[in-house]
Amino acid sequence: MRELTAKSLKLNRDIAKMLPEAMEKDRLIKIGYGSGGDLKPRNGEFGVITHLPPKSRVLILGDLGECVGGMNRGGSLTVEGGCGSMLGAFQTGGRAVVERDVGDRAGFHMSGGSITIHGSAGSDAGAGMSGGALVVRGHVGGNVGAGMSGGVVIIMGSAGPTPGVGITGGKIVIAGSCPPPGHGASMRSISDSEIEDFSIHLEPLGLSVGDDALVLEAENQGISENVAPRRWVSEGFENIGIFPSATDRLPEQFPVESGTRVMPVGKDEGGLFFQIPWLIRGDYGDSIMFPSRDSQPAIVSNNPQENDLLIVGKDGLSNATENIVRCSGIVLDLADLPPLNDAEIEALVVSLTSSMDDSSLIFLRDGVERVEHLFRLVTELDLDGAIVHAGTPGGNRSASALPRIGLASRAMDFESHGRTIAIEMDTMPSSEDLIIAISAGCSLFVGPVSEDGELSSYISAINSGLKGWMRELGVERMSMFSRRNLRAMDMDTAGISGLRLVGFERPLPMWLGN
Repeated sequence: MRELTAKSLKLNRDIAKMLPEAMEKDRLIKIGYGSGGDLKPRNGEFGVITHLPPKSRVLILGDLGECVGGMNRGGSLTVEGGCGSMLGAFQTGGRAVVERDVGDRAGFHMSGGSITIHGSAGSDAGAGMSGGALVVRGHVGGNVGAGMSGGVVIIMGSAGPTPGVGITGGKIVIAGSCPPPGHGASMRSISDSEIEDFSIHLEPLGLSVGDDALVLEAENQGISENVAPRRWVSEGFENIGIFPSATDRLPEQFPVESGTRVMPVGKDEGGLFFQIPWLIRGDYGDSIMFPSRDSQPAIVSNNPQENDLLIVGKDGLSNATENIVRCSGIVLDLADLPPLNDAEIEALVVSLTSSMDDSSLIFLRDGVERVEHLFRLVTELDLDGAIVHAGTPGGNRSASALPRIGLASRAMDFESHGRTIAIEMDTMPSSEDLIIAISAGCSLFVGPVSEDGELSSYISAINSGLKGWMRELGVERMSMFSRRNLRAMDMDTAGISGLRLVGFERPLPMWLGN
């Protein structure tokens, strides 16, 4: 773990310990000010002072990094200094004030509360915001208010190129010079009533806008041109067969182990045990009920049980801390988040994991088309594993996902470092699906649970099928399966998967050397 990452985690955990008493006594938490009056400003910490609850107050001295004050739920934050990108990102309430300059994407996807920047801001200020107020006393870079659907952005200085691009709601006020608006935005002079309306945000700061200010708003209010395509799997593993790589079957009474344990990287204790290597995908952890639930963890977005993983996407960031304390780990869903750079992703990881102990599992999730980027992030951030959705926005044959996952894993040396790979599909697995996934180098199969049927019986049937296959193939443990146990049942599947075509002992020529 990098020193700065450790410092960021410690700062968050220290504040979390101080908050209950400080809120009870209505006391301001001051960070960076020594007891003897000596200043100890913070330097570069990222993902800090996030998820502030209502009535909390924090004052911090220093120049900080990414995602400071993100996911604010009603607290008050003052930064006597500057900070990096994503100040107040995903804020739902409260107030943030920064006295100096900030980086890109200030107020990114905020939905409530206020953010005041007494310096200047980078590009994409107020991008994706749906409510609240963002005030910048200085200048902003390009794309201010990009894609915003509500709220107000007030810029006292000048704006960079394409302001308001993609705006569908809300207003952008620019008191300084303003270039032509971006696509989807219109520009007009401010009205007297608007000057009065906006004064509620400006008068407490001793500011005002004149009648020469400009207002940018959507040409077509409430109309969005972006509808994300559905990610799906067009074909499962049905054209992949399972074949023995050994000649001897195991006797029926011979014990075999179909369970799987997933461990945190570098840890000898903890982790999660799976009766079968299926990570159940559901919405609410408390809705997945069957007797052996403690040995079959799930990945859920709400109400996780003790042995579940909490998946966190764009809509779940602000209330994640309420669920994190009850689960065994998190999955940060990059496929559901707006595009972020590496530093911003790390800041979100720090923010979320500050509420967890060091033995908790931390995964990233993304689509197979970005698996190389996904595995690189997991490796560089020293996380525990990755979940790869085998589908793509246009539909994908799952057999084609296997070589891409395998090659990316080899490039990042996943296996030797004990990192977990899970492949996600759109259907409940069969015993054959689990064997194929494990043989291809994945530790877990992620799939939904049907609302119909008795889950305990289903898991028991799969477990029996797994053990039957293991005895037939002469395999004592699931980890002993390999790609040599798989065969493509037709030429097309062999061509996209790199698996040996049934009846052949070598892959097709285009896969030799990979």
